[in-house]
Amino acid sequence: MTFFLAIDGGGTGCRAAVADDSGCVLGHGHGGPANIASDHEAARSNILAATEMALAAALGPTEVRQALPQLVAGLGLAGANAAGVAGRLRLALPFARTRIETDAIAAAKGALADADGIVAALGTGSVFAVQYQGSIRTFGGWGLVLGDEGGGAYLGRAALSLALRAVDGFATMTPFLQGLLDEHGGAASVVSFAQSARAADFAQLAPRVVQSADPAAQSLWSACTDGVSAVIADLRKGTDLPVTFIGGLGPFYAEALRQIPQVKAKGTTLDGAMLLAREVG
Repeated sequence: MTFFLAIDGGGTGCRAAVADDSGCVLGHGHGGPANIASDHEAARSNILAATEMALAAALGPTEVRQALPQLVAGLGLAGANAAGVAGRLRLALPFARTRIETDAIAAAKGALADADGIVAALGTGSVFAVQYQGSIRTFGGWGLVLGDEGGGAYLGRAALSLALRAVDGFATMTPFLQGLLDEHGGAASVVSFAQSARAADFAQLAPRVVQSADPAAQSLWSACTDGVSAVIADLRKGTDLPVTFIGGLGPFYAEALRQIPQVKAKGTTLDGAMLLAREVG
């Protein structure tokens, strides 16, 4: 029997599912961050850990090793749009056949199935996908250094940056910003934190920004919602395509941008990755 593996890997963690020929999901697993551009080796390790957990749930722990080389895998991964990384990972995985796409492609396939529409994936990072007449095109997803505007990491980093500007007197110090400084042990400690912080570390601050009534936090959130709204307006230009918001911040954006025509996701990014696996098989 052929077994199909789906992996949804992002900057915060990864999820795995194993299904049989009939499409019945037999087991699930999870692991740590799986951005293959920012930390390739850790991503590979976490993908394999999640896979082995799913296989153990599906087949029993004694069958894991012999089942790995028989898997037909579909992986939707953050960082897969960086040159060379997907091919490198494909060679390093023990599966029978492997298809690797960006997490945006998997998210669009899962959320839209075969329907036309726009997916706004707003989690640790940000990326948009348009599916129209059977083809998918993605926009953004360039990572925190070069983009990911509106994502959780971008928002968390912006909050710390604004706190430091307030220390310098270039922005108004508010209770929210002072609280961030105090939690980190002052401005110098914020700088130290930023030297080694991953996108996921910055993103941990995002829910607090979004849910705070503090004027500084609300200003940051308003700038992000305005930016996302502008991107969607460009993508919808000349069409009536509805938008599906997904990701950890997706519900917050959906609520803030209620004026935009929306539809709920038909499935998850993991569902989209399973579709990728079945297309390989």
